[in-house]
Amino acid sequence: MTSHPNWRGKKILITGGAGFLGSHLAEGLVAEGARVTVLDNFASGAIENLAHIADRLQLIQGDVLSINWAEVLQQHEIEFFFHLVGNAYVPASVENPAMDFTLNLKLAFDILESLRKIPWPGRFIFPSSAAVYGNPKRLPICEEDWTVPISPYGVSKLAVERYLSVYHDVYGLKTASLRLFSVYGPRQRKLAVYDLITKIMKNPQDVFVYGNGGQVRDFLFVKDAARAMMAVALNGKFTGEVYNTASGVECTILDLIQHISQILGVSPRVTFSGSVRPGEPEKWSVDMSRLTGLGFSPSYSLQTGLEETVAWVGSL
Repeated sequence: MTSHPNWRGKKILITGGAGFLGSHLAEGLVAEGARVTVLDNFASGAIENLAHIADRLQLIQGDVLSINWAEVLQQHEIEFFFHLVGNAYVPASVENPAMDFTLNLKLAFDILESLRKIPWPGRFIFPSSAAVYGNPKRLPICEEDWTVPISPYGVSKLAVERYLSVYHDVYGLKTASLRLFSVYGPRQRKLAVYDLITKIMKNPQDVFVYGNGGQVRDFLFVKDAARAMMAVALNGKFTGEVYNTASGVECTILDLIQHISQILGVSPRVTFSGSVRPGEPEKWSVDMSRLTGLGFSPSYSLQTGLEETVAWVGSL
């Protein structure tokens, strides 16, 4: 594959680069000719996720809560810092908000303090979440809308966004955030798409699902999410701004079940709980114009992304 001139030779740091999204991002950047350093403690990531590109990147295994960030950044001459390590799940934050606070907000704050003190001239990219919106006041959601998170996870993500904006305005750090909606794909072993695929595979006759099936989501394939992060890294303003990051296509949970069932060639009877779990919003519809203005558009349809994900789950 021919590398992209905009990335060739660029020096990248990805925290959490052995995880779900991080490994796909590392894969995309390596393919474009970037010089990638991955920092991971393998608490949730897996070395197997990077095995196919291990000879084309540098790997640092260490505790992200005790890393000397200035030393890492200066030693590797990092130009782009993708900070992907942290808690990525709403239910985990509801069960253990102190963990979510430490891994999401405190860790990001400590990193920003290190960047401020160097001072570091590179670009800092943060994957925030649609969870910052809570139950939106209007649809489609745009970046200027009210942010009223309804989970500890949403609160921590929003707080990091605010710190990134302030650290740009006050200290001149170059920062940007992507508000990721429902990202799914190979290497993810949690959340709606993976859970539904495994449930239907295990029992093609009967499937039990939380909610009523009418919850609306926007599912973004992980390779497109990685491409969106790369687009922001190259073309964003880096003034502390945020970007809605989604596919632009609405899908109910019932529709998702039907798509997966069709790919698997089954017709299960679906039973719904009737109630939504704490911290989960009812409906999302997304205005992506700010991100598409940077030249990004998704490459994967829901059907294509689900087919690739089903094939991966089936190979486990």
